[in-house]
Amino acid sequence: MALLQVNYYSQTLGMDRVMNVILPELSDHNPSWTAADLQDIPVLYLLHGMSGDQAVWTRRTSIERLVRQTPIAIVMPSTDLAWYTNTQYGMNYFDALVDELPKKIATLFPQISKKRDKNFIAGLSMGGYGAFKMAFSNQQFSYAASLSGALIGDPNFPGRDAWQNDAYWQGIFGNLTKFPGSENDIIKLAQQQSFRKQPLPKLYAWIGEQDFLFENNQQTISQIKALGYDVTFETSPGEHDWYYWDKKIERILEWLPINYKKEKNYLK
Repeated sequence: MALLQVNYYSQTLGMDRVMNVILPELSDHNPSWTAADLQDIPVLYLLHGMSGDQAVWTRRTSIERLVRQTPIAIVMPSTDLAWYTNTQYGMNYFDALVDELPKKIATLFPQISKKRDKNFIAGLSMGGYGAFKMAFSNQQFSYAASLSGALIGDPNFPGRDAWQNDAYWQGIFGNLTKFPGSENDIIKLAQQQSFRKQPLPKLYAWIGEQDFLFENNQQTISQIKALGYDVTFETSPGEHDWYYWDKKIERILEWLPINYKKEKNYLK
């Protein structure tokens, strides 16, 4: 697999941006692969949380090693601290990632599939919110996954005050009293998508039972299921920590329709 740092210009944001990309390549590690196998390949957009950036998934998990025998591209962009949202201060991160980035990927990497059934998205914490938000907002993604996601449909979500002050949150989302039912409320977005009778993305969510977002996930996933979404919801002992996300990213790879090839493990 090739690991690329891609510096590109975002017209939407009016600034240079960076994304990391894991890309299948012909090599001695996969001698059975042919050039034809590396065309129209599926892609997983992998989103970071509040303390991360485009490099954090490769720094703190085994994602590059895990996919080395599976022809899939991994695209890791950055939203800084903007919650995958068109902010109140004029920086349209949501548009840059939902509309502009897939077009940029198609231009730079024509071997990556543009088909909905081969486009997937996942993220952790803030990125879990971003993954569901982006999947509910258009028809780009057929599968979406959240690990310890901040699945907010209520401005009084757990940890808000501990993470940042109200000035920050209002700069991102605007008047918090108007958050429910807004374009940033993932429950509202899920409702709108289901009412339009469009194909719904399949969803996966995992949350640790000791995570401060545990109850938030239980409530939100229940509401999403009630709208008719196919949701795989799993819990197990765990906290809001990379130790668990490193393990659960492989669970997402197993869940995706990519014919994921696990590493051989002879350890008992």
